[in-house]
Amino acid sequence: MSLKIYHNPRCSKSRQTLNMIEEAGSPVEVRLYLDEPLSAAEIKELLEKLNLTDARALMRRTEAIYKELGLKSETDQAALIKAMAKHPKLIERPIVVKGNAAILGRPPENVQKFL
Repeated sequence: MSLKIYHNPRCSKSRQTLNMIEEAGSPVEVRLYLDEPLSAAEIKELLEKLNLTDARALMRRTEAIYKELGLKSETDQAALIKAMAKHPKLIERPIVVKGNAAILGRPPENVQKFL
């Protein structure tokens, strides 16, 4: 089964994860999510595949936009998902999907179980 990676080539962890997948010879589809942002529905699907019930667990809370939008005090899950859809830089990376499961490649070694 092929893998799909939500990838940011400027991120060292994302590059390391993609390299690990390629070195393992696994077929992989690369989605540059900053160039092709995810919809709110896609983010919800990823949260389910990651077994995350809190959207904040998929957010980069140190990004300036997180603070600018006042997301620290936001409790509405739909609002958090909408913010990630509008500002994809907020999404933690990389995310690797295999079938109905997904894993966050932080650290990249997390992805070994998919290879």
